[in-house]
Order: sequence, then C-alpha cells, then structure tokens
Amino acid sequence: MTETDTTPSTVDEEIYSCLDLDNPKSFFLFAGAGSGKTRSLVDALKRFQKNNIVRLKKDGQKIAVITYTNAACDEIKSRLEFDMAFHVSTIHSFAWEIINPYTNDIRSWLASNLEDEIAKLNDQQGRARSTTNKSYIKRAKKIELKTKRLEILPSIKKFTYNPNGDNIERDSLNHEEVIKITADFILNKPLMQSILIRKYPILLIDESQDTKKDLVDAFFDMQEKHPGKITLGLFGDTMQRIYTDGKTDLGQNIPDTWAKPAKIINYRCPKRVITLINKIRSGADDQIQEPHKENDGCVRLFIVNTSNPVNKATVEHGITSTMAELTDDQLWKDDAQASVKILTLEHHMAASRGGFSDFFVPLYSVDKFKTGLLDGKLQGVSLFAKQVLPLVKAKQAGDEFAVSRIMREYSPIIKKDALKKSTKSLEEITKAKDAVVALFSLWSDDADPSLNEVLKEVYNSGIFLISDALLPIADRLNQDQEDIGGEQTEEPENDPVIEAWEMALQCKFSQFEEYVRYISDESRFGTHQGIKGLQFPRVMVILDDDEARGWTFSYDKLFGAVEPTPTDINNLEEGKETSIDRTRRLFYVTCSRAEESLAIVAYTNERKKVESYVLEQGWFDKDEIIQI
Repeated sequence: MTETDTTPSTVDEEIYSCLDLDNPKSFFLFAGAGSGKTRSLVDALKRFQKNNIVRLKKDGQKIAVITYTNAACDEIKSRLEFDMAFHVSTIHSFAWEIINPYTNDIRSWLASNLEDEIAKLNDQQGRARSTTNKSYIKRAKKIELKTKRLEILPSIKKFTYNPNGDNIERDSLNHEEVIKITADFILNKPLMQSILIRKYPILLIDESQDTKKDLVDAFFDMQEKHPGKITLGLFGDTMQRIYTDGKTDLGQNIPDTWAKPAKIINYRCPKRVITLINKIRSGADDQIQEPHKENDGCVRLFIVNTSNPVNKATVEHGITSTMAELTDDQLWKDDAQASVKILTLEHHMAASRGGFSDFFVPLYSVDKFKTGLLDGKLQGVSLFAKQVLPLVKAKQAGDEFAVSRIMREYSPIIKKDALKKSTKSLEEITKAKDAVVALFSLWSDDADPSLNEVLKEVYNSGIFLISDALLPIADRLNQDQEDIGGEQTEEPENDPVIEAWEMALQCKFSQFEEYVRYISDESRFGTHQGIKGLQFPRVMVILDDDEARGWTFSYDKLFGAVEPTPTDINNLEEGKETSIDRTRRLFYVTCSRAEESLAIVAYTNERKKVESYVLEQGWFDKDEIIQI
C-alpha cells in the first residue's frame, strides 16, 4: 500500500499490522529521502509498546531494531523511553552479541578461514613470476601474519571485539570477520536460527540497503525457513545505498507473502529540490516522490572552469554570497555559525577546506588509524580533545570550577588515590595549579601553540597521562631539548606510525580544534557518504573528481564530461553496477539533504559538455546554471 498526502497514517497502520505475535508478517518498506521513515518505525513500535509489550516481556522476548549509526540508536532509544524490551543497536553490535558466547565455534571458523586464505596466498606465490616485486613481498608478509594468528588461536580463551574500535589486539576480531561469522552461523547452524527467533520474534532493519549483503541474505534464509514465527521488517531505499557491500537488488524479488508498503511523500525538501532528485533518480528506477511543503526553494548549479588554476576557497566563498542574494537569506554568508553544510566527496577534501589538514592527512594515511581518527577514539587524540582542549576553554572562560573538575577527573597529580598516599597533599595541589598555569601560558598573548609544544609541556609537568602512542614522541621531544648544544643521539629507525604522528603534531592547536568540531558534527563540512539520514536548511555540494583522488565515483562521467570506460560499458551490458550508478546514488543522497536551498558546485574542464548534458537531462533550467 502506498502512502498519499491525504492518508499519512496508512503505511504506519500496515507496518503495525505486521507486528503481530500470533500472525507475524514480514515486510519491505520503500521509504525515499525525507519520507519520515524513522518516524514510522518509532510510531509502530510505540503502538506495539502500548498494546503488546507486557506479553512480550512475560515471554522473555524482545524486539530487535538494527540501525545504521550510534546516533540513530540513541535517538530511537530515547523516543522509546529506553524501554529494555526494545534491543536497539548497530548491525556490528547486534552481530557481535549473537556470536560472542560461542568461542569454540568462532575459533573453528577462524582456523578454517585462515587456512583457506593462506592456501590461496601460497598458490599465488607459486605462480608468481618474480620473488622480488612488491606484490610477492606483500603476500609473504600476509602469509607470515596469518600463520602466526593461526598458531595462537588455541591459546585464546575469549575473543574480543569493539564495534567502534580498530580491534588490533591478538584476541580481537575485525569488523568484516564479525559479519561473516554471524552470517555463516545463521545460515549453517539451525540452532542459531531457533535461538534468534525465540529471543527476537520481531527483527527490524533500518537502512537495510546498506546492511552487509551476506547478513541480509542470512536473515532472508531464516525468515523463509520459519515464515510463521518471525516478522522480518526491512526499511530502506536502494537509491540511498552508499556502500558497495550492501544488497544491490534489495526491494526486488520480495516474496509475494510479504507486505510492501511505500512512503512517497517527501516532508523534508522544497518542491524544486524534489523535482531535481526525481529527475536524478529517473535514470535508475521509476520511483518518484511528492512534495509536502508548499515552498519552491532554490536550486543552482555553479560550473567552475578548471582549465586554468582556481582558488577554490575564493570561488566557494563567492558562491555563498551569490546564494545569499538569490535566496534573500543572509545565513548563506554566516561562516561563523556554520549555517551552510558543505559536502565534499572525501574526508581530506573537508580537512583542506576546514583548515585541519596538517593534523588530519598524515594520520589518515595510516590505514589502521582511519576508523579511530574519524570517531575520535584514536589513541593519542583523547589527551588533546578530552583533557587539554576542555581545560584551555575553561581557563579562557574563567570557569575555575570546570578546571577543577577536569583536573580531578584526569590529572594523576591530584587523583584521590595519589593524594591519599602523599604526605604532602598541599604541595601536590600547588603543583597541579602550577601545571595548569604553565600549560595555559602557551596561549598567552593570543599565541597558537603547536601540538608538539603542548605535548612537551604535558610531559614535563605530568599534568596528564600520555598514551603509549605519544610517549615515544614526548620522550624524543624532551631528549632533543637536552641534546641542544651537546652530542646528538643516534637517529632511530623509521616507523611509519611514529612518523605520521610526528607530522600531525607539528600542526597548530587551532587546527586540532577544527578537527574536533568536524568529528563532533559541529563543522560546516561533511562528506557525501557521511550525511545520510541528516538534513540541513542550506546545502552546498562539492563535485570535484580531481581532488577526490578516487575511482569509485565519477561526477564527470555522471555529468557527461567524460565518456564511460570499457569496464563501465561491459558492466552495463552484463547488468552489473557501474561507477556512474554509484555516483548517481551519491548525488541523489546529497541533494536530498536540503530543506530550503541547494547549491551544487561542479569543478570541470569540460564546462560546455556539463551544461549541455544537464539541460538535456532536464535536471536544471538554463537560468539555474551559473558559469564561473
């Protein structure tokens, strides 16, 4: 059943009817951008909470709700009043909770998987033409590491996993392994399916198009084998699939016994934006949305000629001024309030525009740092983000109460245990105060110290503990000071991890502040992939293939500036996904974030081709295109 503007509760009613403990029915809800998908999910659960929750609790059961982000989890939990009958989690957390009790089964799976991977690598080594090229050496290192891991498996008593961490300890599982193990257990261990269904008679998956394909297939298998025992509910939209490991054909070939409600009203975007995203989408499927808002909104395409060098910061600042005039909305020019959300294709593009690339880029180049760097959990970041930065802000605000609280929580000098053991507690308190003054003095006369200077002062005063990641650098900084004018110590061997940190720590503290704002979603910058589910009054979408450095997406191809590659053509003929398909979805997602007005900035050296193509496709009118 499809929702219309005159019957907005029809879809919610159909969803609720599927959550019947006596007659469960599975469903796939098509929910386009801005259609109120989360609201429908929560409303159905609140109605179930009112009418059926007592029975569910009596039977010792729960409803499982799998969402895309931790923020989404927190929002749903809050709206359900933190009722423990609803188990709300991300897919990785849910998967880990399913498998973590089964240590022996995990060990067996890992052993078999490692043996297969080692065998494949050895086969590749045996067929290699050279034993000195980079590929051979890299495979040899992989074989060595996997063999060592295989050897220590019997000694691991319990596996660990952090859904939000890097998981590099010897007993850790990585993110990919947790998903693969869970999918395999559900598919091949009938008892696992029975346990899941008994515990969760209702399983709802939000953003199901980006849920790992293997796991979605396993859930489909479970529902097919137990059709009258579980409600499997999928909420999603294939056009909003961002990642390549999601289920590509989700929404197609849904069993006839499933309900297939659809939400076609867009409550977020103005009319002009909805017209645009419907046009963008028409190249992929025939789903269209209808507007709820009466206002037209404003959309403009700025085509920037890159045949000659371009100062992008100046160009983009000028575009905000133009949008302010076109919309009569001066908040387009209000940089200080981050009133405009600027969406870049990759994080380093945001770092460059946001002014924190000196800190971000060196660390982001280390693969194992990427996850922790983006969520702020990277070892070493906490010292500056959760201790030094709040302390400095508190001192600048004259909030001595906050200073005392931070010191009591983090400083080893005045920790309760340290003061109890000390025979000179007053001296320790004085030492702590002096350490605060010395640290804060780095900002005297509006100075902007480097992270190195901050680290060195922390090390010398002992005001805060320094993590293992930064301790070698702090030692070296102190040693360098001692060696001035004397004999130099022997240069240590290169360590890529240490070198990345050393480069990052040369940045000014103000850059680090901008990084903290970025990972806290307080910055005006974001990525195309990272804003799904979010919305903003004013949106600027940056399209720049050259700066993006990648090959997964190509806006020049989508906009007709570059011809499809032979691979694209072959994939198209074989019914496979192309880079144009991926880019179209990404473009749809970014444009559909705008609540009021939208500026699209396309950097290209084929501006005439771009203009001709978008006019031909009907994406923009002539007077909506501005050449720069």
